[in-house]
Amino acid sequence: MGTGQTTSPSPSPSGSTTPPACNPGTGNIAQGKPATASGSTQTYGAGNVVDGDANSYWESANNAFPQWVQVDLGCSLSLARVTLKLPPSASWGARTETLSVQGSTDGSAFSTLVGSAGYTFDPATGNTVTITLPSTAVRYLRLNVTGNTGWPAGQLSEFQVFAS
Repeated sequence: MGTGQTTSPSPSPSGSTTPPACNPGTGNIAQGKPATASGSTQTYGAGNVVDGDANSYWESANNAFPQWVQVDLGCSLSLARVTLKLPPSASWGARTETLSVQGSTDGSAFSTLVGSAGYTFDPATGNTVTITLPSTAVRYLRLNVTGNTGWPAGQLSEFQVFAS
């Protein structure tokens, strides 16, 4: 195929259209995907967690736990892990955020993939946390934040998702 051409879904024998296969590719499959949150403060919206910039971030409303941020991957995929980041600046002191990871195929009914636990973000080690996921196929991946020792809100600069 030439540059700029795409394939159309093929009709099935019954005449209905089959959607193209879901191919996550490699690398961070959440980057550039739609992100939403239970709420945010000022200009620190959910889109900041999928923009590829570790210096921008999402921040929920203060003193209102639980809060969540989620990404729509576009189709159900079996996932391997998430990498969570806060801004790398040393001005972001070490903190522990208590969170769980939830997944959904329809964006309405969520199940817990990884139970609630405290994850320490430390600028001395890049303010990065990696969480291994069970191989359950989900389209929507949500972080449910219930605590933060560094600020009374959920905070996250990058929500990276990697397929298995």
